[in-house]
Amino acid sequence: MRRGIAVAIAGVVAAAAGASVAQSPVPAAHTVERHSLYVPVRDGTRLAVNVYRRAGESGPVPTIFAFTPYRARYLKDGAVAQTFDQAIFGFPALVQQGYAVVIADVRGKGASFGARRGFLDRTEANDGYDLVGWIARQPWSNGKVGLTGCSYLGGTTMLIAGTRPPAVRAVFTAATDLDKYSFVRNGGVTAQFNTRPDEPLEVDAASVPVDADRDGALLKQAVSQHARNTPMAALWAGMPYRDSVSPLTGTRFWEEVGPYTHLKALRDPRIAWYFWNNWEDEPTEQMILAARNIPGKLILGPGSHCEGPAQFDIAAEQRRFFDRYLKGIDNGIDREPRYAWWREDGAAGAMVRANRLPGVGIQRTPLFLAADTGASLQAPRAAATRRFRVRYDVETGEYFPFWPRPLTGFGPSWTTPPLAVPARLQGYPIARIQTAIDRHDAILFAYVEDVAPDGKVRVIAHGRLAASHRKLSTPPYDKLDLPYHSGLRADVAPMTPGVSAELAFSLSPRAYTFGAGHRIRVTLTGADPRQRDLKALAANPAPEFTIMTGTAAGSRIDLPFEATPIFQR
Repeated sequence: MRRGIAVAIAGVVAAAAGASVAQSPVPAAHTVERHSLYVPVRDGTRLAVNVYRRAGESGPVPTIFAFTPYRARYLKDGAVAQTFDQAIFGFPALVQQGYAVVIADVRGKGASFGARRGFLDRTEANDGYDLVGWIARQPWSNGKVGLTGCSYLGGTTMLIAGTRPPAVRAVFTAATDLDKYSFVRNGGVTAQFNTRPDEPLEVDAASVPVDADRDGALLKQAVSQHARNTPMAALWAGMPYRDSVSPLTGTRFWEEVGPYTHLKALRDPRIAWYFWNNWEDEPTEQMILAARNIPGKLILGPGSHCEGPAQFDIAAEQRRFFDRYLKGIDNGIDREPRYAWWREDGAAGAMVRANRLPGVGIQRTPLFLAADTGASLQAPRAAATRRFRVRYDVETGEYFPFWPRPLTGFGPSWTTPPLAVPARLQGYPIARIQTAIDRHDAILFAYVEDVAPDGKVRVIAHGRLAASHRKLSTPPYDKLDLPYHSGLRADVAPMTPGVSAELAFSLSPRAYTFGAGHRIRVTLTGADPRQRDLKALAANPAPEFTIMTGTAAGSRIDLPFEATPIFQR
């Protein structure tokens, strides 16, 4: 057996640096052999790499590669925790089925040396290219590599694929973006993602040293270099426009890290793609757009960020994909409909499979905001206005709320009568809000909600737009029929206080059934609890919005219903 540590597929890992690990039963017939080492990339920086193979494996095999900033292996409560054991990736089962798995720490994180220049930048992309090349040259590799990951790890798959490593044949990616600016600063507004403080060095110091670093001396040297990392929140905050030059990197960084700028490489016919996300997760809209612009498969499930749905086995689906495109097994996955999504029908649901993306070809139904608190499919004749002043006391105490809770009472709401029969929503709602503001700029948040007969409220879709970003432009990629705000400095303009303008923006997509007896509610606010810097953003006095309602030229939400809803009279 190669030099390394044998671990059970169930997730039992060996102790490192003297730590003890409780053993778990081994249900599988094979154990996993792990060994770790430093691999130098083109500029000499040494990156920590962990290799997992089935013990006793003979002959070269295809390899699955994941690149993480969250530490591939680290000590937690006296035991070793590792990315390899995270259920959504299904790494143990992949090894069991004859794959090698390689998981590496990005530079400036975990046990790797170096400092991070940026977040998912070209340096990190080139590091990934070099590691894929190293994998392909190893005697245990057959030269075919698949990339996988969710969230940041999903972003690294897009990065690496954009450098066109010859060995990459398949990419399974989740919860990342096609357009970094439109994701991180959606509507010109930085929300929760990438705004949290950077982790202290003590976090990386808890990483497990590579095998040869028995006394942890190299780990200490590596972590000391992490003190030079570029702070992520400051990086994003310093670039308010898409064409901003970052004072920290000296480049138009949004374009450097936006995968859409590398679409030609991502469309390389040698690479097969599979996109995954869940409905109640902000990157879902980006994954749909990625599938629109990069030929591949897409699956959408219920649930939150990187959460394996109970309705289907995402790890098994990933394995089928890799079996087809890395092993050449004819399992029929390439003959199935290209797209699949879970349609939520109350407590039940069903998987929809089609060769069109959800919402494409569905005509939206306008829901007009009335003069009072009602919402109607018919535009009222009398024009009216509703005013509200922004409230910043919306915080919920959650550190990382992936999906907003109802903000009842924090802004005006409009509610329909109860539905006479169920109504199915599929696709992206679009808000078209006519409003005046008492100053040059303010942020508007919009929410579509389901109000149950018992009064319970659930947010179904949400979106946001800074009024200064209201100008509509032509996107540099296929954005379906959705409003596009360039974010270019020349396209951002202040409002004239007291003068109304239309704020048109898409809300998060959904496939959802409003039940009979339920009501549809639209709520507008000027703040959202996912803005971590609310205290710094709060203006005194707070902005005041005047919403124009009551006519066809007033405010409305266009909803993609499969059939026109029918309300009780």
